[in-house]
Amino acid sequence: MNLDAIWHDLECGAYSEDLPLWRTLAGEVEGPVLDIGAGTGRVTLDLAARGAQMVALDVAAPLLQALARRATGLPVETILADARAFALARRVALVLVPMQTLQLLGGRSGRAAFMGCALAQLEPGGVVAAAIADAADCFDDQHDMPPPPAAREILGVRYASQLISVADAGTRAILHRRREIVGPGELYEAQDISVALDRVSAHEVAAEGRLLGFRNEAHLFVPETEQYLGSTVVVLRAP
Repeated sequence: MNLDAIWHDLECGAYSEDLPLWRTLAGEVEGPVLDIGAGTGRVTLDLAARGAQMVALDVAAPLLQALARRATGLPVETILADARAFALARRVALVLVPMQTLQLLGGRSGRAAFMGCALAQLEPGGVVAAAIADAADCFDDQHDMPPPPAAREILGVRYASQLISVADAGTRAILHRRREIVGPGELYEAQDISVALDRVSAHEVAAEGRLLGFRNEAHLFVPETEQYLGSTVVVLRAP
């Protein structure tokens, strides 16, 4: 049982609001597309099914194993690597960084390391598109209660994950989740986990890209829904 993949699917797999944007960007290039923080393949598999040549990069081997099984017959290559230190055997035309993955890289130095790697791997004129949002906005006057848990039953065992709270830690927002396993019988396990997301604006990310030699293009946007924050997508073009 790939428990890491189960949790990732529950916590990230249902999100689809950004897919039309990634499809549009992938449709505008002819070369391979690199998906940073690909996880179990939410974006990679969607684009590959539409004919894009995909390179899926993630630091978690269990997630890539699940992705590879799901990608049978599709044009997908998996790369186990840290987004801040990677090198590919070929250049790519587009680098996608969905779901605030850029904000998991440990601040400005981590983002700079990633951008340097991405610039080295891009074809001339290639693009990096990275989604940015402030997780501290998850709760407001209209959304003051946690969302319902995401749950799935597998062979009589119920797996559930729920966002409990988001704490403002200055330069970071700390997401607190509770994961529960129930059954079979009276079995019950619970685990509280925390994820820290850097609080950075799209303007700051664009400026960081300029310092490394990227050209800024107009921001794109993923709309907000009742369940998910909207995001600003920073677009950086290689020289």
